[in-house]
Amino acid sequence: MKALHLPSGRMVACSLTLAVGLMAMINGAKAQLTKDNGAPVGDNQNSQTAGPNGPVLLQDVHLVQKLQRFDRERIPERVVHARGTGAHGSFTATEDLGELTQARLFSKGKVTPVFVRFSTVIGGAGSAETARDPRGFATKFYTEEGNWDLVGNNLPIFFIRDAIKFPDMIHSLKPDPVTNTGNPQRAFDFFSHIPEATHMLTRVYSNWGVPANYREMNGSSVHAYKFVNAKGATTYVKFAWKSRQGERNLRPAEIGAVQAKSTSHATADLYEAIGKGRFPAWDLTIQTLKPEDLDKFDFDPLDATKVWTGVPERTIGTMVLNRVPDNFFESTEQVALAPGNVVPGIEPSEDRMLQGRLFSYNDTQIHRVGTNYQALPINRPLVPVRNHQQDGAASISGRTGSVNYEPSRLAPLPASPHARASALPLRGATQQQGIAKTLNFRQAGEFYRSLGKQDQDDLIANLSGDLKRVGNKEILHTMLSHFWKADAGYGLRLVKAVGADPDTIAGLAAALKE
Repeated sequence: MKALHLPSGRMVACSLTLAVGLMAMINGAKAQLTKDNGAPVGDNQNSQTAGPNGPVLLQDVHLVQKLQRFDRERIPERVVHARGTGAHGSFTATEDLGELTQARLFSKGKVTPVFVRFSTVIGGAGSAETARDPRGFATKFYTEEGNWDLVGNNLPIFFIRDAIKFPDMIHSLKPDPVTNTGNPQRAFDFFSHIPEATHMLTRVYSNWGVPANYREMNGSSVHAYKFVNAKGATTYVKFAWKSRQGERNLRPAEIGAVQAKSTSHATADLYEAIGKGRFPAWDLTIQTLKPEDLDKFDFDPLDATKVWTGVPERTIGTMVLNRVPDNFFESTEQVALAPGNVVPGIEPSEDRMLQGRLFSYNDTQIHRVGTNYQALPINRPLVPVRNHQQDGAASISGRTGSVNYEPSRLAPLPASPHARASALPLRGATQQQGIAKTLNFRQAGEFYRSLGKQDQDDLIANLSGDLKRVGNKEILHTMLSHFWKADAGYGLRLVKAVGADPDTIAGLAAALKE
């Protein structure tokens, strides 16, 4: 075993701690209540007052400290994905991907620790896990070259293709700012202007919008990333988790019955399975495209509203979750994942939604958890962090030395050439325009037609139930025309379910362009 070498300051601190502990043991001292500075508390039942009937004194440090700490027990709730649960586990690579990427975790047989956080998107921290909502499926890989966060959902696509619309979309889905209740008319008012959402809405309102639990649920990166090999060659890649437990979703009649018993059924199911040794597992698969193949599709493969139909999948490893966190807050609540956390050999693609998330997620974590969030145990890499970021609230880096800049001859800290970003050929002028190949409706129709009769029936019941709550005829007719454009049979069934005029909707759909 190697000796542990600590900076002199830490050695002194550790020595003092050990000395105090030893003295307590020698003296047979019992555990006692203390303030945060370690000083003993004299009275934890009564505040200091000015006489028997006078006001409470501000000098009661213990009272003030208790109230301060209580007021700050909750860090700001996540704006999205607030309701979640997590578990520890490991990922084992079953394929060597050296021809595609220099990411070292993809060496056959290599085992990498992981932490996974499952979540719903729209509801608050106390909301029910039976909500009709995409499910977050976010995985932190603690690799030998730093942390890689694969932040995705259970569904393989998203509602929008440009991050500039993300705040608007979430505002439309969150409770009405006047009544603080959900209002489908607000959501459909927004989506009536966003035809590319037709595909995702169809999936969310299908039974896949309410997974039975987290174990029996697939996951997806949603976005394309880039693999970069040792020669600097790039390959576009999409990741997907395939549940070895199979997929299972709740039908409309089951949702209420499950929620009546528990609003935390998915968390309980996951923790119970792990506690009994029935460790859930997922296979990680990839789809890959060469840069020269991107333009061969009649849609943009980097559009987050699209799946890569017909592109083969390859299994590259298996993840097993086998340990429940010891402390929910310190792990599941404080875990902070961001798609910008990548390692050499993995880079973001030019997907417009992903490009926005690269900034937004990290910025959110700094706001929510703090400047030094990546130094917390659940977020800290297993490898040393060496840079000149410093100070800020709750800094625990323990950095020493006079050199806090780079380059330096006094204390060199050079960059690693193999971690340089790949080169992306560019052409044209800067712009603010939509993508050229939209294909807004076709894949929604393909998904609808892939469903069995029962799943189609449930989709119509789920979706028409909310469409009936849309009082504005223009919004309703626009939404119906989008679904009709995706598949005429699909649209006609919805039209009949909500009592609209088929000829009117058919005319609106005919005027739409893919």
